[in-house]
Amino acid sequence: MARKRFNELNLTSAFLFGAAMSNPEVLRLILEILLDEKLDSVKVSAEHTLLFSSDTRNIRLDIFADNDSHSYNVEMQEEDENNLPKRSRYHQAEMDVLSLKPGQDFNELKPNIVVFICDFDPFGEGLYQYTFENKCNENDIPLGDETKKIFFKIHGKNTGDTRTELINFLKYMKETTDECVDLLGDMNISRLHEYVTELKKDREWERCYMRVEDLIKSAERKALAQGRKDMQQELLDLVTKMIKSGEAEQVVRLSEDEDFFAEMRRKYFNADS
Repeated sequence: MARKRFNELNLTSAFLFGAAMSNPEVLRLILEILLDEKLDSVKVSAEHTLLFSSDTRNIRLDIFADNDSHSYNVEMQEEDENNLPKRSRYHQAEMDVLSLKPGQDFNELKPNIVVFICDFDPFGEGLYQYTFENKCNENDIPLGDETKKIFFKIHGKNTGDTRTELINFLKYMKETTDECVDLLGDMNISRLHEYVTELKKDREWERCYMRVEDLIKSAERKALAQGRKDMQQELLDLVTKMIKSGEAEQVVRLSEDEDFFAEMRRKYFNADS
């Protein structure tokens, strides 16, 4: 199936979603819609915005952010990889490690919220939203660790007891078009759409998307030719490390220069070619 061009993507594309959420004001607006509360300004931790792929058909951008009161992790999940409970646990642990400095008391840990927006039903109950907090099994006493995991489903069945603002946002994610915005008549969605429309015109993001798409195709060809299923994941892991280290502009060379690919494998994995 032909891959979409950058300006054709919906916000259910993890790439476009991650690109949009890297803007602090957009992130704050989306969090306010999802969490149904007003937030202070939100800081995006750009150094912890990661590019992953469990297979080369699924690009994933994880957004780490915080403000004076909370830490957040937000992720768009396009395909069900059957690992969301453990993945949410990992994200919460990672946020704690990143936020607590050596010598700080554990009570200084900020409350943290992990958010997954899913283009599938993660728990099979047809709900737009599933919220989990730690409580005592015996008498329902809250643990008080101030952690929360929230999973949103793009298409839910419980419309009657779900906020209209949330339903509108989830509809817009699936159909990120002028027509959808006009139909919804939602001021927040209109504000968001203005930014997304401009983002789709950004040549740098478009080039980044095309580089990743080219890399994915190259990984698929190499893995098929060499009969190595692990090569696809290795290549995307290498991209992640290069982007985090400020070498994003060099990523395209991985698919063009075998010597450079071997050099990067040695550099980041201490591996022989």
